[in-house]
Amino acid sequence: MSVMSRFHGPNAGYVLELYDRYLRDPESVDPETRAIFERWAPEPDGAVATAVAEAAPGVDVAKVVAAANLAQSIRSRGHRAARLDPLGSEPPGDPSLDPAAHGLTEADLAALPATVVGGPAAEGARNAAEAIANLRRIYCGTIGYDFDHVQIAEEREWLQEAVESGRYARPLTAEQKRALLQRLTEVESFEQFLHRAFIGQKRFSIEGTDMMVPMLDEIIREAVEAGTSDIIIGAAHRGRLNLLAHVLGKPYAKIIAEFMGVNHREPAAATEGGSSGWTGDVKYHMGAVRHAPEIRARLSMSANPSHLEFVNPVVQGMTRAAQEDRDQGGPPRQDVRRALSILIHGDAAFPGEGIVAETLNLSRLAGYQVGGTLHIIANNQIGFTTEPWQARSTHYASDPARGFEIPIVHVNADDPVACLIATRLAVAYRQRFHKDFLIDLIGYRRWGHNEGDEPGFTQPRMYEIVSRHPTVRDIWVASLVDEGVVTKDEADSMKQAALNKLQEIRNAVAHGEEGGEPLVEESVDPRVRHVETAVPLDVLIQLNEEIHRLPEGFNLNPKLRRQMQRRVAAVVEGGPLDWAHAESLAFASILRDGTPIRMAGQDAERGTFSQRHLVFHDVETGDRFVPLQQMPSARASFAIHNSPLSEAAALGFEYGYSLEAPEALVLWEAQFGDFANVAQVIIDQFIVAARSKWQENPSLTLLLPHGYEGQGPEHSSARLERFLQLAADDNVRVANCTTSAQYFHLLRKQAALLKSAPRPLIVMTPKSLLRHPAAASLPVDLAEGRFQPVLDDPEAAERREEIGRVILCSGKVYVDLITSEARKAGAPVAIVRVEQLYPFPEEDLRRVLESYRNAREVVWLQEEPANMGAWTYMEPRLRRIIGPDLDLRYIGRPERASPAEGFHEVHVVEQGRIVAEAFAGVASPRVKTYGVQHAG
Repeated sequence: MSVMSRFHGPNAGYVLELYDRYLRDPESVDPETRAIFERWAPEPDGAVATAVAEAAPGVDVAKVVAAANLAQSIRSRGHRAARLDPLGSEPPGDPSLDPAAHGLTEADLAALPATVVGGPAAEGARNAAEAIANLRRIYCGTIGYDFDHVQIAEEREWLQEAVESGRYARPLTAEQKRALLQRLTEVESFEQFLHRAFIGQKRFSIEGTDMMVPMLDEIIREAVEAGTSDIIIGAAHRGRLNLLAHVLGKPYAKIIAEFMGVNHREPAAATEGGSSGWTGDVKYHMGAVRHAPEIRARLSMSANPSHLEFVNPVVQGMTRAAQEDRDQGGPPRQDVRRALSILIHGDAAFPGEGIVAETLNLSRLAGYQVGGTLHIIANNQIGFTTEPWQARSTHYASDPARGFEIPIVHVNADDPVACLIATRLAVAYRQRFHKDFLIDLIGYRRWGHNEGDEPGFTQPRMYEIVSRHPTVRDIWVASLVDEGVVTKDEADSMKQAALNKLQEIRNAVAHGEEGGEPLVEESVDPRVRHVETAVPLDVLIQLNEEIHRLPEGFNLNPKLRRQMQRRVAAVVEGGPLDWAHAESLAFASILRDGTPIRMAGQDAERGTFSQRHLVFHDVETGDRFVPLQQMPSARASFAIHNSPLSEAAALGFEYGYSLEAPEALVLWEAQFGDFANVAQVIIDQFIVAARSKWQENPSLTLLLPHGYEGQGPEHSSARLERFLQLAADDNVRVANCTTSAQYFHLLRKQAALLKSAPRPLIVMTPKSLLRHPAAASLPVDLAEGRFQPVLDDPEAAERREEIGRVILCSGKVYVDLITSEARKAGAPVAIVRVEQLYPFPEEDLRRVLESYRNAREVVWLQEEPANMGAWTYMEPRLRRIIGPDLDLRYIGRPERASPAEGFHEVHVVEQGRIVAEAFAGVASPRVKTYGVQHAG
């Protein structure tokens, strides 16, 4: 039986069209159809046409195929003919949308049945001409549907059916139309009042994309009805104050008070660790949280600096944290319905900022996905003064999303109904498929980039049109007056009432009656907290057994099995514990204490240097096993994820996660420490400044492999100097440990301080020390003691009176010094390690230096060049401690533009010079003893 005989009339034509597409590109048809065509050879010439003609006499098969192609062109490219620009520019069009391009006339279409078009658009149509007209109305109006790039047939068909059926185009009732007018009145009046009351002050007004607020209202309403309780918004400056007022519920009085400059706190005192360091930020960078019992949800907007799109991964991390339960052992339990992320982008920034693509890439990764984000591009059709043709190489600002198969809807911001239809479709798609959706809200910018800017200098023609263009509220009012829903007088009264309310609030603020509540200063104890971090030996033995227990029949790599066996024996027998072993015991003990852990980074599961192995792989089945997720004693969750090859988005995600999960120890590890500089914006604008600018309390831990092993300039330095330059007002902790026990206690201390003193922790982790015997510790070192900011020289303890030189250093270079021949020869030199660099351990260091009463000089020794590393940070602080009676000098690499040598043999020479100079020309101890001079 012929395949074609199973189809009749236009359906046979549709099969022909599919087969034609298959011949051109097999991937263009769905897998099931492709499988049929792979097994089917068409009948000899004329046989197919005969089959169609027999099934439907009088039907021209070529016309049927042409009509089907025309319909498909409208569905896939109709957006290019849509009326999307409120300012009236002509759409670019597309030749394939013209019937003539397919060899058709209107008469041809009128003679064909509507079924050739297919889908809901054909329902009720008398012929193909009417069905095509239906498609044009749907796809070429004020909404442009752009989802032909979605490769999964189920999703693409769902979208097509949803659009053509009009399921989300339900008409508004008269009451809903009036409510929308009220909302647009509030949005417009707010901007116009601020524009007149505070002339020239920056606010980055929403005018031109006013419908963003009602669209967010709709998203929130639909999401809450579906069971979402947390909605987290990330937005740039454009329209931010309006969103804070009308979506986040920030009182008008507070915003007006900010414009009037009342109740600003004085800058913090410039004393290290002496205050909370509050400095604040401009009003259009601030975030807000609204607990809204009336809608049964918590709404939040993340604070965002001028680096516009960098908030994207932060919001994703916050959302993931809000979706997860972490209060039991095992992996966290995620419910994507619990929280929804909404990201509002700029049209110039979306294709221009690489962080956007990095964040989109996170959307389907297991360790980062949040069940779909709703994106809105606030499309002003201009970036500051830059035209689209100067700013991007794509037709639409939204085009980067196409590569991630994200459905896109372009919508005219002057059509309120169309905006709401697009919004409902976006929410429904996210709820159905748990994937991202993007709305390209195409509007304009009524004023310049900011309200003190004159846009007519650079876009005179555009702004001549804008100056005459009615607002979306005016357009909506005219529509409602024509329908008889409101009268012009009612609409005018509504507007005047909104303006009067704002003026009354301003008067009240001016008289101190509103907006004047004092801002609460955070209570901060600047002292370094001393917490108990030791773990009893019997508990360590138990934990060590738990984290090395494998399932029955698990086929571990033989090399790894031997390594695990050594680790099991080490704790019981009191043998040395290397870096990764101490780390895993720290993690296990923290989970036992009830603190959840999330760790991520490039190759974090194994560790860049094959040292960690927290995830095991069965060599025969490929199955994964994570012992820390199977611990019987764990009272909190453990998650570890290899990150994508990204630093900025990956680090921003973990920062956001730490904000939303303050009870969790969240760690991000760089593959090499220098890779962190790719994420410098996240470090500068968020991690180190958040407390000072926004009163946020991140507690993210950064693990940055650092140390000079001759691997070249890019794999030596984690740029310690940058973190020390950014350290102030007790904002971070910076450490450079030399033993596994110190690292163990440091991690446990960070976990213990999450509730009482959360701070980011920056750790210069080692490379060569990971397995070096000098860096290994004994189990008793974990079972006793605590993290020590300064470690004295144990070999100098018995001969302090003989010491003429005290060398201070930090990190891996210590091992180079103590393993040198000069050290072994007993030179009168003490080598003291500064393990915590910030907060500066002044009292600990003072006590150690005072114990060397006969020393003539103090040396700061480092591997890094003099203009890098810790020298410029340490020098003034050391001079404050030692006073004028001791010499202070530097040993290390000279000032350089690059962190390290590019050739291993040159590195060896330079490293040898530094070590040799450390012990050369040591002055004899003082004949007379002197105390170390204190500052002042």
